[in-house]
Amino acid sequence: MAVAVEGLLRELAPQVLGTLVRRYEQFDMCEDAVQEALLDASVQWPRDGVPDNPRGWLVTVAARRVVDHVRSEHARRRREESVAVSVAADELLAPAPGEERSGDRDDTLTLLFLCCHPALSVTSQLALTLRAVGGLTTAQIAGAFLVPEATMGQRISRAKQRIKATGAEFRMPPEAERDERLRVVLHVLYLIFNEGYTATSGPELHRAELTGEAIRLTRAVLRLLPGDGEIMGLLALMLLTEARRPARTDAGGRLIPLAEQDRGLWDRRLVAEGVELVTKALSSTAVGPYQLQAAIAAVHDEAPTAEETDWPQILALYGVLAGIEDNPVVRLNQAVATAMVHGPRAGLGVLDELAGDERMAGHHRLAAVRAHLLEMDGDAKGAVAAYREAARLTTSLPEQRYLEERATRLS
Repeated sequence: MAVAVEGLLRELAPQVLGTLVRRYEQFDMCEDAVQEALLDASVQWPRDGVPDNPRGWLVTVAARRVVDHVRSEHARRRREESVAVSVAADELLAPAPGEERSGDRDDTLTLLFLCCHPALSVTSQLALTLRAVGGLTTAQIAGAFLVPEATMGQRISRAKQRIKATGAEFRMPPEAERDERLRVVLHVLYLIFNEGYTATSGPELHRAELTGEAIRLTRAVLRLLPGDGEIMGLLALMLLTEARRPARTDAGGRLIPLAEQDRGLWDRRLVAEGVELVTKALSSTAVGPYQLQAAIAAVHDEAPTAEETDWPQILALYGVLAGIEDNPVVRLNQAVATAMVHGPRAGLGVLDELAGDERMAGHHRLAAVRAHLLEMDGDAKGAVAAYREAARLTTSLPEQRYLEERATRLS
């Protein structure tokens, strides 16, 4: 019961926060009120049962907290008056727990757009999204990104202050800006997933709480915009990638590359859902980068063995993707596909072109791919040097151990 309640509260938290921010336009105060309501629910619901309308119950309790706070702060009388005139009078008289006004709506997407405001840095967008929409505590977010809790708390606080300073209103952006802002939202969710799937630093390869939140939030966005092909593509990409997670490490946490994974451990339920989503997206909407990445992931996941992977199809898809996005990571992966189709020297030629891109300067993945292709080409000495360079550049301990093991094996 407690586990089910926790999942329900996490799902409802952004909806309730969005409703309150829309009504009262005070992000910090509304978030505090929602946290208090969630705490009350986490105690009462396992004991007394989940109310018939759990979202309405939370909105009601949290709204009362906001009103009580405003009324008790005599030094902030102007704020109370502002709130009173900004909403209908009957909204200050909250309904009984379990009742919900017909005008209430799901503001999750609006809240996501607010957390991904272009005035914020990417790191602030990530942190605020996980806090306000994902429902993670400041301590959980700090732990995921390996920074002190106080540091993360300051980052989130500054993000809220920055949004307030911009005068941003709690509403969807104008239609002319919506597509661009949606790309920011999807990019933030994509980054959250990537950080969870391959942590950039620290002793663990995976951070399951981040991949789980990214998938959950992307599902929520898709429910709100069910016909958007890129949202479908992003969710499919996440599912197809997450499906491999059980096989990515051994019992000791050692990284296992894709070609060596036990495909019997892959989550076929996630694979099937991802393939269905990307197929629907590609057949019904304009092609976008997330759909193409998902299509590539689907080719990998549908291959019974590594040897049966359709590399020519993957190379063709990377060619289309490279034409849409000028992204060095795409070209890095394209080099691998080129090597698998045309031989390692052809792949190394693509890497030589990429080496001059400043965006890849000092990136361990460039050295790691070079090492892999040199190993394929029989240049053990060159591969050892490249593996060791990649190990030196990465801040992920599992990746570092894997790269050093490859270098030792070839020495």
